Amino acid sequence: MEVKLVRADINDAEEIHAMQVVAFRELLEKYQDYDTSPASEGVDKVEWRLRQDVTYFYFICAESKKVGAVRVIDSKEHGKNKRISPIFIMPEFRGRGIAQEAMRLCEDMHGSENWELDTILQEPGNCHLYEKMGYRQTGRPEVINERMTLVFYEKSEDGSRW
Repeated sequence: MEVKLVRADINDAEEIHAMQVVAFRELLEKYQDYDTSPASEGVDKVEWRLRQDVTYFYFICAESKKVGAVRVIDSKEHGKNKRISPIFIMPEFRGRGIAQEAMRLCEDMHGSENWELDTILQEPGNCHLYEKMGYRQTGRPEVINERMTLVFYEKSEDGSRW
């Protein structure tokens, strides 16, 4: 299946917001992380991100449909980390390798070195995906609530942790 990234702009804020609410709803219900979940953000937060000079938001497209989105934060400064926050695939398209391919495409477009992201420790599938992509935990957890802890990952050019 061919996966493509299509750059989004401020005119796409409402569509991205609607998709992210659906994509993160199950996790919000499970972890009740109302202060940190993309499912509980307003469209104004998506608009704010899209206006940032360092933000590159892309629709993830497969089967001629928008199946998710990814935001890359990239200051284009040598040696500075690039960040994925967030990446999501709509529930009906998960488990097909789409997120993995989207991450590869982000690396092709923004360079393969110096990446970081975070995810939920209690979601082993997410942790497995990022580790399979060469990310390594930094050892810096952040407890959000009694149900959920964020773990932080980094990836260097050769796939090892610094």
